[in-house]
Amino acid sequence: MATSVNPTIERWRIIVEGIVQGVGFRPFVYGQARQLGLSGFVFNDSSGVNIEIEGAPAALDAFKKVLTTRTPPLARIHFLLVESLPVVGSASFIISHSRSGARRLALIAPDSATCDDCLEELFNPADRRYAYPFINCTNCGPRFNIVKDVPYDRDKTTMAPFRTCRTCQAEYDNPLDRRFHAQPNTCPVCGPQVSLLYAHRKDLKAANPVEAARQLSGTILAVKGPGGYHLACNALSNEAVSRPG
Repeated sequence: MATSVNPTIERWRIIVEGIVQGVGFRPFVYGQARQLGLSGFVFNDSSGVNIEIEGAPAALDAFKKVLTTRTPPLARIHFLLVESLPVVGSASFIISHSRSGARRLALIAPDSATCDDCLEELFNPADRRYAYPFINCTNCGPRFNIVKDVPYDRDKTTMAPFRTCRTCQAEYDNPLDRRFHAQPNTCPVCGPQVSLLYAHRKDLKAANPVEAARQLSGTILAVKGPGGYHLACNALSNEAVSRPG
């Protein structure tokens, strides 16, 4: 006997292109799908984000509206296509592994200034990221500066050599956390550190690299971040010019 299909259920494929990788778009999709009682999956590919989603038509319409009106702060949708698919009866909604493809059209967000939530942690002596200069989350931090290839995943960024500690990994894996699937996520335990390297002035104490750099009056400093060299500045005049990474 043929299996009956619930006529009140539909399944859609939604293809989204634009700045939708590295900005918390997949976690956003995940949260909205769960909230609306929809099932299916979402994954990054070389073009952008691919979603297959199933549920009641009204919920699907609400989901589509949310995609274009309540996206994460750094996301920008340039193209959205909806296609109907046969219903498969999926039971839950998941974030699937990224998939590479021949079309390499995915756009990566520019680096973003530290958000208010991260700033609050940065200046809180009780927080584990207190004074950590590489603090970031899905709403801020390095993006274009660290990417090496698409789809945008940690193994395709300059952060790949830094293996996350258990606490950072727990944040990355928690759908309710602000750092859920935040690829540059690290902390003082597992992430890059600040150091001062110099050819001269070997007598200079560098216990605090930032304070030590301020003592190098008249010296040209090359500032290197997780993605490469970005800045050259005169320590005496505090003048700075941007350089390619």
